[in-house]
Amino acid sequence: MLAYLEHFVHEKDAESRQDDEVASLSRALELQASIDELGPAGIASKDFGGIKSVKPLAMIRPSSAVDVARVVKAVAASPSLTVAARGNGHSVNGQAMAEKGLVLDMRALEEPFEILWIEGTAYLEVSGGALWEDVLKRCVSEVGLAPRSWTDYLGLTVGGTLSYAGVSGQTFRYGPQTSNVTELEVVTGKGETLCCSLTQNSELFFGALGGLGQFGIITRARVVLQQAPEMVRWIRVVYSEFEEYAGDAELLVEEVEECFDYVEGFVLVNSDDPANGWPTVPLEPEQVFDPVHIPSTAGPVLYCLELGLHYGNADHPYRSRVDMDVDRLLGRLRFIQGLKFQTDVTYTEFLLRVKRVEEDAKASGTWDAPHPWLNLFVSKSNIVDFDREVFKKILKDGVDGPILVYPLLRTKWDNRHSVVVPDSDIFYIVALLRFSPPPPKGPPAELLVAQNNEIIQFCTSRGLDFKLYFPNYQSREDWMKHFGKQWSRFVERKASFDPMAILAPGQRIFSRTSQPPSIP
Repeated sequence: MLAYLEHFVHEKDAESRQDDEVASLSRALELQASIDELGPAGIASKDFGGIKSVKPLAMIRPSSAVDVARVVKAVAASPSLTVAARGNGHSVNGQAMAEKGLVLDMRALEEPFEILWIEGTAYLEVSGGALWEDVLKRCVSEVGLAPRSWTDYLGLTVGGTLSYAGVSGQTFRYGPQTSNVTELEVVTGKGETLCCSLTQNSELFFGALGGLGQFGIITRARVVLQQAPEMVRWIRVVYSEFEEYAGDAELLVEEVEECFDYVEGFVLVNSDDPANGWPTVPLEPEQVFDPVHIPSTAGPVLYCLELGLHYGNADHPYRSRVDMDVDRLLGRLRFIQGLKFQTDVTYTEFLLRVKRVEEDAKASGTWDAPHPWLNLFVSKSNIVDFDREVFKKILKDGVDGPILVYPLLRTKWDNRHSVVVPDSDIFYIVALLRFSPPPPKGPPAELLVAQNNEIIQFCTSRGLDFKLYFPNYQSREDWMKHFGKQWSRFVERKASFDPMAILAPGQRIFSRTSQPPSIP
């Protein structure tokens, strides 16, 4: 096997590979996957961001954790190969790529789907390559259960989001998705397949959660479940002043017991721009955003608080109680009267709401255009300054897509995990989800990347307490600043679980070596 891999590496610059070469690689690795499941690089050389493109040696579609371990061991035994796990290809800066290395298509993994009951609590055993949207559909339809914490877009893999955090409007109540798993199966950079949890191989468990794929490849997860609600009252209310918007949002997330089940929000342009302004707020076609309600003191942008309240069914008496609960919860808020929008949808429809955005974007061609997205966590103490300089100035014309901003609670995050967040009891997620059409209709991607860099530079130069979510740094110094006091722990975990730095090379944190990384 190794002799063949060496031959393959020496020939890696050839313009094309014959089918027999691909078949030979499959046989050399002794994969359970069929020969048809190993093919040319193709999609593995690009991602959703559309900014980076590197050519891997090959993409492998493993059928099991055994296949994953065999590939990792073969890569570790080679002098220079690396390997990256690719979920559904939604990284935006090449994080799941492996230049002249191997890419594992995790979607090909066999999908265990088993409901477990342990001491009265339900859990789902699921493949790391499963899509969250499939988890939702199967859990709700088959057993009436569902995970507690989600992401907004569910066309992402379980292992992919757990390698970052997984954040949405339920995070204030249950924490990120990383706080809602109790066990993982992980293939480390040594090719070991380990089960890990709070009590078993705990350092790997904590490291893999939010670990950017640096310590192992998640092949299975045990996810906490709860009873799935049947319906959601979906509400949007609009604000003209950021301080009032932020104050109300923080009030809601801090009073967890007397609150909505879902709390998010976004910035919109104070105009009739169909992609960035007033038309983005109404929830139903017949609803109209009437700007006559906007105060004359309003600035270039407005703010929309997005809320969801779960309830059991759609019969009239129950909905009357929902009306009373909503009125009571909204009664404390300072939104603009006359700019409230609501609708009732099923729980599954609500969680799949971004699917419609995907379908529209594919129809318009913007889904395949570059997506230079930017995601940050910003401390509560700095969010007003961020609003004044970024939302009201740099982004006053919008980003041709959602500009999310809503608060999260630090107490819901486990500091033993690898993900880093600001040193603040409350911090905000800010997400610039650009869907600009490609030139000449839209701006060049380079201009949007420059705007992202301008925002990061503002945060850095003003000394804001912030962290990049989906970080993308080019230098060791920047990565050290990102992790701060957790950097030494991160390096120690790397030395323990991937000593030759063969995993996730697209993150550009460590370089492939035959020796463990040095520990400062």
